[in-house]
Amino acid sequence: MKQSQFLNVVSRDEAERRFRRALGPLPQLGHERVPLDEALGRVLALDVKSSVDVPGFDRSNMDGWAVRAEDTFGATEHAPRVLLRKRPDVAIGALAEAEVLPGEAVAIPTGGALPRGADAVVPVEWSELEWRESGGEHVVLRRAAVPGNALAYAGTDIARGEVVLRAGESCTSRELGVLAAIGEASALVRRRPKVAVISTGDELVTPGVPLASGQLYDSNGAILAASVREQGGEPTLLGIVGDDEPALERILTHALAHYDLVLMSGGTSKGPGDLNVRVLERVSEPPGIVVHGVALKPGKPLCLAVSGRTPVAILPGFPTSAAFTFHELVAPLVRELAGLRFEPSTSVLATLPHRVRSEPGRTEYSLVHLVEDDDQRLVAYPIGKGSGSVTTWSRADGYFVIPTDVELLDAGESVAVLPLGGARPRQRDLVVIGSHCLGLDVLLSHLARAGFTAKVVAVGSEGGLSAARRGECDIAPLHLFDRDSSTYNAPFLPPNCELVRGYDRMQAVTFRAGDARFDFPPAAPPTDLAARFSQEHTPSSSPRAPSSSPRAPHAGHLDPRLVSVLHAAVEAGATMLNRNAGSGTRALIDALLGGLRPSGYRIEASSHHAVAAAIEQGRADFGVAITSVLLNRPLGRIPLALESLDFAIPASRRARPAVTAFVNLLRDPTVHAELTALELSP
Repeated sequence: MKQSQFLNVVSRDEAERRFRRALGPLPQLGHERVPLDEALGRVLALDVKSSVDVPGFDRSNMDGWAVRAEDTFGATEHAPRVLLRKRPDVAIGALAEAEVLPGEAVAIPTGGALPRGADAVVPVEWSELEWRESGGEHVVLRRAAVPGNALAYAGTDIARGEVVLRAGESCTSRELGVLAAIGEASALVRRRPKVAVISTGDELVTPGVPLASGQLYDSNGAILAASVREQGGEPTLLGIVGDDEPALERILTHALAHYDLVLMSGGTSKGPGDLNVRVLERVSEPPGIVVHGVALKPGKPLCLAVSGRTPVAILPGFPTSAAFTFHELVAPLVRELAGLRFEPSTSVLATLPHRVRSEPGRTEYSLVHLVEDDDQRLVAYPIGKGSGSVTTWSRADGYFVIPTDVELLDAGESVAVLPLGGARPRQRDLVVIGSHCLGLDVLLSHLARAGFTAKVVAVGSEGGLSAARRGECDIAPLHLFDRDSSTYNAPFLPPNCELVRGYDRMQAVTFRAGDARFDFPPAAPPTDLAARFSQEHTPSSSPRAPSSSPRAPHAGHLDPRLVSVLHAAVEAGATMLNRNAGSGTRALIDALLGGLRPSGYRIEASSHHAVAAAIEQGRADFGVAITSVLLNRPLGRIPLALESLDFAIPASRRARPAVTAFVNLLRDPTVHAELTALELSP
């Protein structure tokens, strides 16, 4: 039968209802006995009764003297009671040999068994020893003790036959301590669900194997296996299967026969190379596929099925989509099969720093960074890297849900942010919002070695300045050129911020080495080209209003020979990769090109790395990038402009320890050497 259910996209809740209805009552996976040192996190299968008393004997809770309490009555500093010391002393780990008779005291250590006849322990600090010629060693007591003083009676902690732990409890260090205390060397626990994890696609390669052109490392396998383990399951990575229908059929048939749950990633869309759904439809037992297509973003291609009693999920191939759909619709099932209790997530309210648009008709999940402003209110910065990004999932603090009928959320609007996979947002010592750079990575690595953690939100220079103005970050890296004053950054500084000098970095036109279209005229680029763009600046005590927009250097300031080379290359058919509108590099590109619009102009990359990679791989012929990202790449370069990357720091945060440490690093000779090696000029 031809699969057509992808044409019938259902809501998230409807997908869950269909999946659970097809599953019916969850199967009982049975139980197994495991050694105590392997029981952490496991779920107890049956109630646990103690076969012993804990403690197993009346014992002393402190060092002192085992006595008959009535012999101490009336003892004071001025009228002490004197008892005869009786031997042998009580030894740890053995029953007492001596019986305490009236008028006697026996030395007893903490944890020692109470001798017969005694009913109290007098702490050693209440007593003194005296030697008397007439009767030997005596114990002088200056305080009275009541019966039961400093004693733990047998069975008062745990009584023989008492239920100490109940079925369904998860074993933490506390439960394991109880089991050990009653003499159990193992625990009877519920069997973990065995989960098969299969990655599919001709483009995937196992981590550790060299990549060929067009290939990707399989990250989904690692993400999903770890996620299964976090939810109490026992994952088995069955490896990568290419777009080979017989091979897919063999491994899927094996997985359905030997595992409690099957997870696949990739191959859920309607493209000609996507075979997973077609193979699953052929090999699964009824009820088969129940959902193919869910109104989620990310995660629309999700496929859910039940083969006999075995649940199957074919997750989208993009990492963020795969992780999201697993945690939304599969993780609860893994936890139930493992016997773990449902733990509802607690959301936190946060405000949006800017507008967020959403595609109508789908429930959208927006991953966010959470930061605190100066009033300790949470602000949620959406992470816009897309569902194909691995770092989006790893660096996010949580997510909020945009309902299907909402197309726009305004800046300042409140959203409920939920944790990822039950994890709480991670607090950081330093929040950096603004432009990103390899030099920043150097600084933050040194900061980490000093014990400080950092969160980086790359939103560009202007976004960072806005965050600094609102008191939402500790540091805002920026590189904004003002043509009126021919300086970087200082004219745009908000009144509530201090500008700290960072370093210079060279912007260059880059191309594949040997491309004759970019041959510069015989004379080298003028040595003063960079100097024109490296003028020193001193932050003004009353900076210009921050409403001024950054502008690139005027085209007339650029080397005319470089301009002519670029125009000739474009006329010869060279294709470029542009930078995103609003970035300082984009403004520089537009000044360089003037009114010229070469092939590729409308294609925007969000980072210098993306430009360099596209040129190296032949998807573009030229672009503009900082020279530090060109290191170790077979690319040519023509210097274009030296720009200053500095740091705006809100005055309210200047005294924070992590900020102070960061500023001190900017003056560190070791850091300077590392920056210089990256072609950055401190």
